[in-house]
Amino acid sequence: MKKLLNTWGQMSLVKRIIVGLVVGIILAITVPQQAKPIIIFGSLFVGALKAVAPILVFFLVMSAISQHRVGHQTNMKAIIVLYLLGTFVAGLVAVIVSFIFPVTLTLAMGAKEVTPPGGIIEVLKALLLNVVDNPVKALFNANYIGILSWALLLGFALKNAPDTTKTMISNFSDALTQIVRWVIDFAPLGIMGLVFDAIATNGIKAMLSYGHLLAVLIGCMVFIALVVNPIIVYVNIRQNPYPLVFKCLRESGITAFFTRSSAANIPVNMSLCESLGLDKDTYSVSIPLGATINMAGAAVTISVLTLAAVTTLGIKVDIPTAFILSLLSAVAACGASGVAGGSLLLIPLACSLFGIPNDIAMKVVGVGFIVGVLQDSCETALNSSTDALFTATAEFAKWRKEGKSIDIKNRV
Repeated sequence: MKKLLNTWGQMSLVKRIIVGLVVGIILAITVPQQAKPIIIFGSLFVGALKAVAPILVFFLVMSAISQHRVGHQTNMKAIIVLYLLGTFVAGLVAVIVSFIFPVTLTLAMGAKEVTPPGGIIEVLKALLLNVVDNPVKALFNANYIGILSWALLLGFALKNAPDTTKTMISNFSDALTQIVRWVIDFAPLGIMGLVFDAIATNGIKAMLSYGHLLAVLIGCMVFIALVVNPIIVYVNIRQNPYPLVFKCLRESGITAFFTRSSAANIPVNMSLCESLGLDKDTYSVSIPLGATINMAGAAVTISVLTLAAVTTLGIKVDIPTAFILSLLSAVAACGASGVAGGSLLLIPLACSLFGIPNDIAMKVVGVGFIVGVLQDSCETALNSSTDALFTATAEFAKWRKEGKSIDIKNRV
């Protein structure tokens, strides 16, 4: 037993997660009733990540800003540009693919007990109100826009504080980072419980009737992850992008796929950036920011389901309107964190561009909830892994301009 535990401990985290994944699938297919108690592992894992993430972000950002060295340049501008570019291109790709492979829907039951935002102004207003949210409330509700704003303000205010105060904040930040490492060590058990719950509860047959829609949704997201993002990375670092792309998908995308929560995946991305040797002053801000505005997967979901409704109703769409939809999807996706229900509840907003009534749009949202198990998992995996990918890309691009060596293969 001791030898087995030693072997298990020496395996890489990704290999251990794959083992947990396989065991969860086997148990869900063979003995779903008997193995039901293992669901608790998934709930505990996600709960622990969600619990530590807000306070981790708060102390990391506050510590990084308060101890920021004068003259030390960060890459936030470049990262934000990559976030916005990636989200827009994702919406554009989804529009093009929807034209090539049009999807029609069977609109039955609409989504109940959910209220979509009235317009893009309402979405942006909710986002801005989150910036000035009560700090205690922001931490309690995991409002990362609010957490970021307060952490930045306190960080700047503490720049002239005594070194002992800064050291204490840094110690808290280091302690929370260690707690994150402990939680992530339990990822194999957590993933096992999550995948078991997904298969045992929802099954696979429920998704088959929406195979065409899922193929377009997931196909777009895979294309973004494996074609568009690598092109963006290559343009910036002028090296083979795939080792970095695959590392981000492997170490961030897998956990995000099963937790279905960008917030829960913030600690995972922080750990990934640390392992890549990135600047802590940069990634401590860019990762939580990416969890709120870097929404390529959400842009894909909004564009595909909106154009599916358009095709179903026989509405003709010209090229300028399709381009406007891409822009609207990107802007709406960036504001998705300010709306309860995320990307699906922004579909009626996009549908209004084509004059589609709200009651029909809500039926499209209902379809979105049906396929949500796979759609939301893939969307979160793309969104979260891209946060780490673009943060690393901006850092490596900076090194390239400064003439430093970028040995990506050794780093990944």
